[in-house]
Amino acid sequence: MTPVRDSARTPKIQVKGLHKAFGGNRVLRGLDLDIAEGESVVVIGGSGTGKSVLLKCILGLLEPDAGSIKVDGEEVVGLRGRELDRVRKKIGMLFQNAALFDSLPVWENVTFGLLQTGQIKRSNGPAIARQKLELVGLRPEVADLFPAELSGGMKKRVGLARAIATDPDVVFFDEPTTGLDPIMGDVINDLIVDVVHRLGATALSITHDMASARKIAHRVAMLHEGCIVWQGPVGEIDTTDNPYVQQFVNGNAEGPIKMPVRQA
Repeated sequence: MTPVRDSARTPKIQVKGLHKAFGGNRVLRGLDLDIAEGESVVVIGGSGTGKSVLLKCILGLLEPDAGSIKVDGEEVVGLRGRELDRVRKKIGMLFQNAALFDSLPVWENVTFGLLQTGQIKRSNGPAIARQKLELVGLRPEVADLFPAELSGGMKKRVGLARAIATDPDVVFFDEPTTGLDPIMGDVINDLIVDVVHRLGATALSITHDMASARKIAHRVAMLHEGCIVWQGPVGEIDTTDNPYVQQFVNGNAEGPIKMPVRQA
């Protein structure tokens, strides 16, 4: 069920006028985006349009050149140290390609954040990890394996278990189905919908996979040249007359989105 967006309530995440450049490359150019509490928003767009930069700015991994980012009404741009860590504790993240630590067993990967912040004792880590692994459909014995022993789909599930290990208010998903076959991708999409619902969390995902966007989103926002050029309920992405969305959704070479092609 799509959550009711109440304009009178403070957005869970509010981004206004966000700018970020790397040298002469202006990646974000005044981006605006509000995400309501309990809402799942998916940002779509081609490679290099700034989707990952947006997530990194919200997490405080990158410092915006200008603009505002608020989480629960609190400005996070400029926060440092413990104040930034306090905000980050509200957020879990499934990284692209899972980004597991190869030298650590699965249980330690899942509970890494909890261990590093002293929220749990190391002796309790395996049991907590097994609980989270069960939520993503993995057997308890997987906790004792190492990432090299896992398939691509299993790595994604372990990454998802780590993302929800702290029971976060907000979960970020960075290209959650990249590298997976269509069937396993759909399994991961179903898991994302399930765990976000169980947590009652707000979700922000970035992807170019339209099958994923259709399944996990309440609302979709289209990012192009550093700005949101369209946003609306997921059910409208196939009927909108926005030329950028039409071209992206249908995968057409012709349209307003020009992809750079290297000449021989």
